[in-house]
Formats: sequence, structure tokens, C-alpha cells
Amino acid sequence: MSNIKQQYLEELKKQLLYEMKTEKRGGIYGLAQRTMAYNSNRIEGSTLTERQTASMFETGTISNDDDLFIRTKDIEEMTGHFRMFNQTLQTLTEPLSIAIIKQMHYNLKVGVFEDVANGYPCGEFKNRKNYVSTITTTLPEDVPAHMEELISRYTRIQSPALEDLAAFHAEYEHIHPFQDGNGRTGRMILFRESLKHGMIPVIIRNENKAAYVRCLNDAQTKGDLKNLTKYFEEEQDAFYKETIAIILPYDMIK
Repeated sequence: MSNIKQQYLEELKKQLLYEMKTEKRGGIYGLAQRTMAYNSNRIEGSTLTERQTASMFETGTISNDDDLFIRTKDIEEMTGHFRMFNQTLQTLTEPLSIAIIKQMHYNLKVGVFEDVANGYPCGEFKNRKNYVSTITTTLPEDVPAHMEELISRYTRIQSPALEDLAAFHAEYEHIHPFQDGNGRTGRMILFRESLKHGMIPVIIRNENKAAYVRCLNDAQTKGDLKNLTKYFEEEQDAFYKETIAIILPYDMIK
């Protein structure tokens, strides 16, 4: 890794934690919050725009952007995503665990009325069978054992590489441990683990949803991690180019 990228990564983590603690919303913390929340929710069908997401995060207000209706669930889940992101930064020094993942899900879903009305567990593994595309997900009674095995296998890797994160992500989404919110918790884990282990964060952008779904499906059905890993590298590169001027002084970049 080049010296400038190493300095970028060290400064990135410091700035994210400092700006969260001091509630600064105009720097990298605010950008990462908005980028993660907008794109990850949009992939799952949220109708909120980037401008509405930014307004919610920065001012606690929202405009309708000339739309007639705004779905209550979209607002509730966007707020939950902001909470989940904060928890992610607050637990960076801890190894990934089932307790952390369940807390992520709780923060995302605790205020979502539709999930409560449907009887979906919040912060706990699913209690009903679910599906995702053509993938047969793990049955509810088998989820705890499958998740324990996945976490145990992953945390034994002392210095995970990007391909290890791709393998984890593909298996996590295949298990689909929660009734809803699996994509968003899975992508937050991906962001967390890349940042924790000295890699440029991976943020999946909605504009690349088709490529993401295709590469993820290949990894799950064919065991081919090459394309998913390459796709993650492209997203890392996009994030790095977008944020380096926020993280490092101009003279250093030049």
C-alpha cells in the first residue's frame, strides 16, 4: 500500500470518530453517513432522495421534493440507519460478534412500525422462513448455528483481505438471518470490517445495484468470489477518489 493511502486510512478513521463525537456534520462523518444511508436504503426500495436524506441527517427535517407522499417506513428506516452507523463506529475496536450484528439490526429496525405490526423480531434472528430472489435461505431453526459457524470462521482470520470480506458477505446474505434488514446490516458489516482492518471502506452505490446483485449471486451460486471482490475494489476506488481531498491536505495529495 502506498504511503499516502496509509496516511489517508489512518486520518479517515480518526476524523470519523472525532466528528461523530463532536457532532460535526459537514465533514467526512456526515458524508459517509448520508452516502451509506441513502444508497443502502435505496437498494432496498426506499423512495427518499439524496437531498431528503441529507436534510434528515443535517436538520432533522424533510421536504417532499414535489412528491405527493413520503412513506413513513422510509423515514423510520433512514433514522434507524443513522443510529446503526454510529454504533458501527463506536464498536470498531471490538471483534465482530453476533451481539454486535443483532444490535445493528435493533438500531435499524426498533422504530419501524410496519415491522412491529407484522410481528417481525427486532434485534433477534428471524422466526419465519424467508426468500431472496432464487436463493434458498437458511431455515429459522438453523440460523443460530450457521451464524455461529460463520462468525467463528471469519474471526479466526487475523488480517482479513478483501476476498475474505466478499466471502463473509456472500454467506451472510445467503443465510439471511433476519426477517428483514439483511441487506442493510450486511452492507454495514462490510463497511465496518473494511474500515476496521485497514482497508478503504466499501460502500455499495445504488447506481451499481445490478452489478452488485449479479456478482453477489455468482458468489453464492457458483462459489466465484473473483467478480464480487473486483466489484468491491471498484467501489473502494470510487470512495477514495471522492473523499481524499476531505481527508488529506491539498499539498500532500499533490
